[in-house]
Amino acid sequence: MTTDSVSFKVKERNPETPFLLRVIWFFVFGWELTGLWVLVAWALNASIIGLPLGLWMIDRVPQVLTLKARPGAVVTDVKSGRSEFLPASTVPFLIRAAYFVLIGWWFSLLWAVLAWLLCATIIGLPLGVMMLNGLPAVTTLANS
Repeated sequence: MTTDSVSFKVKERNPETPFLLRVIWFFVFGWELTGLWVLVAWALNASIIGLPLGLWMIDRVPQVLTLKARPGAVVTDVKSGRSEFLPASTVPFLIRAAYFVLIGWWFSLLWAVLAWLLCATIIGLPLGVMMLNGLPAVTTLANS
């Protein structure tokens, strides 16, 4: 068997943005943009048509806030050179859907507003950032 017929996959950790750049992003763009991002996402979640886009936006709140890389791995097929992102393992879909319908859709808005307001204070900033980074998990039990 030759190596030409075997397609190897190389797993790489999702690259992290340098800390200083993330801090600058947060203070210049991240805090204000996240507030608008969450409100638009929640408005989309209130409609059936906009729900997929709203959940996609909620899942990316940590990226909008601080340019935080999503958990998971980038898998590259050596033979074809094609790469794809594999997210970290999650809770089964049916459990996540039931949680979102019963709790996630309303609790995520309260969580996000409180976290965003905490980010406006120096004392509450660390807790607010942690809460916004955990927003995907509060909304749909997704890994954040």
